[in-house]
Amino acid sequence: TDSQTMDVVEMVLGGLVNKGIVSLLNKNQGKAVGISGVDGNLISAKKLKLKRNIKNNGDQLDDEEIDMGQVGEVVSINTEVLEVMKDSNFIPVIAPIGTDKSGASYNINADSVAGEIASVLGAEKLILLTNVAGVQDKSGNVLTGLSVKQVDKLVADKTLQGGMLPKVECALNAVKNGAASAHIIDGRVEHAMLLEIFTDEGVGTLITKNGLES
Repeated sequence: TDSQTMDVVEMVLGGLVNKGIVSLLNKNQGKAVGISGVDGNLISAKKLKLKRNIKNNGDQLDDEEIDMGQVGEVVSINTEVLEVMKDSNFIPVIAPIGTDKSGASYNINADSVAGEIASVLGAEKLILLTNVAGVQDKSGNVLTGLSVKQVDKLVADKTLQGGMLPKVECALNAVKNGAASAHIIDGRVEHAMLLEIFTDEGVGTLITKNGLES
């Protein structure tokens, strides 16, 4: 994300997309307010640093740092503005943009931001909407209830990889750090959230510290 792209990100995520969601919530009897991580210093961020292995002349592997531009990661969450909104029964709709101490803006993975906020607030549920049925085993079967230990094992044996891995790691970290549970569900299913929360079967994957026993 270069500086010009960052301007577009802020306009689209903080403006067009954010206000579209706010409008839909308000249209359906909600009290929504749209903000970004810049507001009230909600999301403190730093530049995300990634490394990859490259071969040097001796065929040994060296680490090479990849410059991701203005892509960031969460340093801390200032919950003050969220607590004020919660006490007034407003629904915060948060664009995943953070700033560092110098005021530079960063584009941050939305799942990561949601997970960090769920952790610091001690949320009852973190719900991640995706475009697959949920976490699946190597045979493609949806795993409806998982414990932290089971998820760690699925990551270790590479059952979980690719695009699902960041979502699972986000959910896992949230449960480890304060959230009571995390759900990964298919947002394309009509009424998916209601079905996941209010039916015994659910429609996705539930992750808790002790699995279905909790």
